[in-house]
Formats: sequence, C-alpha cells, structure tokens
Amino acid sequence: MAQRVWFITGASSGFGRSLLELVLRKGEIAVATLRKPEVLDELKTSHSSDKLLVLKLDVTKKAEIKEAFGRGLETFGRIDVVFNNAGYGILGEVEGTPEDDARKMFDTNFWGAANVSQEAVRIFRERNPAGSGGRLFVTSSMVAVHPTLLVGYYSASKAAIDSLTQALKEELDPEWNIKVTLIESGSFETSGRDNASHFPPYPAYDKPHLTTTKLREIIKNTPSRRGDPEKAVDRIYDLAGLEDPPMRLLLGKDAIGRLRAQQVNLLADAEKYESWSEGLGFTD
Repeated sequence: MAQRVWFITGASSGFGRSLLELVLRKGEIAVATLRKPEVLDELKTSHSSDKLLVLKLDVTKKAEIKEAFGRGLETFGRIDVVFNNAGYGILGEVEGTPEDDARKMFDTNFWGAANVSQEAVRIFRERNPAGSGGRLFVTSSMVAVHPTLLVGYYSASKAAIDSLTQALKEELDPEWNIKVTLIESGSFETSGRDNASHFPPYPAYDKPHLTTTKLREIIKNTPSRRGDPEKAVDRIYDLAGLEDPPMRLLLGKDAIGRLRAQQVNLLADAEKYESWSEGLGFTD
C-alpha cells in the first residue's frame, strides 16, 4: 500500500496524539496541527521532514485552516485522510454554564470542525489527483446520540456536528470518491475529561438527592474504567483502509449501549403517541 498523507487536527493529546504516533510507526506521512506546536518538539526531532510536518492551527480561525491545508499540500502534494478531531468539553448543569464559555466551545467543536470538513472536501475534490478523493473522519461522541446530564452543551455541540456531517455526506457527488465517517466514541482514557472546563454546581441543583450531585461524586471518587485509546486508534487506522466505510463508527461497548437505549426510548415514545399523528392532513 502506498504511503498516505494524514492531516490531523487536535494532535497534541488524546486520540489525535495517539493516531499521529501510530501513523508514523506505520511509516506513513502526517501533517500534525495543534494550537501549541512546541508540544510535539520531541516527536518532531525524531522524524524527518518528509514524514512529519507540524503546524500551528486554531480551528476557530478559518484563515489558519486554509493555510494549514495549503502547507500540507505544498509539502507533500496531496492529502489522503483528514482526522477532524480538535475539540474539548464543558462539565456543568445547563443553567450553571456561562453562555460565553458555551459559545467558545461551539466555536471549536462545531464551527471549527465544520470549516475543517469543508476545506477537506474542497482539497479532496479540487487539489488531489483526479478521482482519488479522500477520507474524512470526524470525531464525535456517544453523547451526540444519547445526551446526558452535566454535559448538555457538549452533547449539543457534538449533535450539531453529527447532523451537519451526515448532511454533507449526502450532498457529495459519488464521483468525487470522498468517504465520510463519524467516529462516535465512548469513554476512553484520554485527557479530554480531565481537561474539560468544570463549573461548580448551580445553587438550585446543589442538593444531595439530585442525579447531578450523585454523578459529580461518581466522577470525583470512582477509579477510571475507561477504554484504551491506543486500541481505539488501531480501529480508526483500519477504518482508512475500508473500501466502503460506515457513516458511523461507534467505539466502545458503552457507546453501543447508549445508542441502543436511545433507540428504545425514541421508539417507545413514537409508538405510544403514534395515534396523535393521525388525521393531521388537510381535509378537502
């Protein structure tokens, strides 16, 4: 298999860092982007410039996205796989999350990811060799399909990029040969939860019997039983080799369990009130 060129956002930690290291171990080529390039100084010194290009990128700045893709093309001539991964979380009740903080998170998780995806599609269609297309992987979360308490705004940001990504995939001309997959992960031992912004309990919810209070105690006191990110990125790497990749790849038994629970809940409500949808058409 020919060496592929991977463009990775959020390469400083978590899935982004783990996938970057795997790609390099496999002898492939990587464009690693992150807000603070110095984080990868050690990795950069151990790999030649024909294998690794490290670039500063803040995905909330559209001009920087275009510049980073342009540098990648200028250096390696094409981009085969885009791992659209930059993002972070907020933990707190919906009422207790400052709007400015929620908006900043949306700027990264939704608008940043949306702009990276659009530039990836343009590169695959207009700059890569004709017909070669490319692979676009957008990292999401199980909370996109099963929102949960204390991460309401984070859930919403991931649900938003999920919906946009599905619509984008359906709009693409099959002749462009662009494959798109949402990666909806469960809970893995990355720095994501640890680096999330934590807000104190909103006064109205600061009561011991409430589920939010109990969940905060669980998060604080329960030893981690999250999945191994190194094993997860093995699956993501394999995904790039599939001829017909799925629209969604759920990673982790907890992610699959949440999806099934959500399906049961949605179907139960739909069936219970199905009769309410009868007789709603115009009458002649």
